[in-house]
Amino acid sequence: MVTGADGMLGEDLVRRLRKGPHRVIATTINSMDVTDLASVKHHILKSRPDVIVHTAAYTAVDKAESERELCMAVNGEGTKNVAFFCRELGAEMIYISTDYVFDGSKKEPYVETDSPHPINVYGRSKLIGERMVETLVPKHKICRTSWLLGLHGITGANFLEAIFRVVKKRKTLRVVSDQVGRPTFTFDLAALIERLVSIPEWGIFHTTNAGRATWHDLALEALRMRGFGKVRLIPISSSEYHCDARRPLNSLLDSPRLERLGIAPLPHWRDGLREYLSRRKRTRRKD
Repeated sequence: MVTGADGMLGEDLVRRLRKGPHRVIATTINSMDVTDLASVKHHILKSRPDVIVHTAAYTAVDKAESERELCMAVNGEGTKNVAFFCRELGAEMIYISTDYVFDGSKKEPYVETDSPHPINVYGRSKLIGERMVETLVPKHKICRTSWLLGLHGITGANFLEAIFRVVKKRKTLRVVSDQVGRPTFTFDLAALIERLVSIPEWGIFHTTNAGRATWHDLALEALRMRGFGKVRLIPISSSEYHCDARRPLNSLLDSPRLERLGIAPLPHWRDGLREYLSRRKRTRRKD
């Protein structure tokens, strides 16, 4: 079962899994509201999946600051509801978490054993979800990822698409250059999640594309690959860019656990970006 199957990652994951030997049950907010315990019970106990990949989440990081109760209901209580019935079935649960469980103060990349300390509501809600999964589900995998980018999902919104829209109106953009992370593409992450399903190891995994970048680096490379040579990108600090939620300055996630399991790292984010733009062109997505 994949929850949030109409989301950016969920849609790519369902597409990927259905190409293999898996029987996939896809749920959306319209078919199973994770905050509704009776709905979760009905769908999970009726379908009786062996594995639940829980991608459904409240992901509006800035709005979460003013919609704290809703964010906590979806990412905290909603995850608890799914985890409870996972335990009832003895099913495996894969929970998608985030780099935002960390405060970004570490000088080196974060590893799975580092202690979380979120600095915004969204990060706190996802950490609560992690704790629910760890407490309730013996066979669990928590996949922390970062800077997720994909072509699908009900909103169709992500950082790259926002940049592509803005350059149609303005040829000078101010982009944050002091936050560093690993842009991660949903089709690459979906492939890794499929691999993890068959591995009998439990706990926390860091699951991102390789390399490192700032938002400025990502925007610059995306515009270069698309041939927007005349756009001027001005690097700015986080303090110069107003947003409601604080972001970690360091979102780099290393994955020594995957290395120990002999799992090759995901492609470099530049390769992922090239594939994203290729897929974007094939789908004839309009700016």
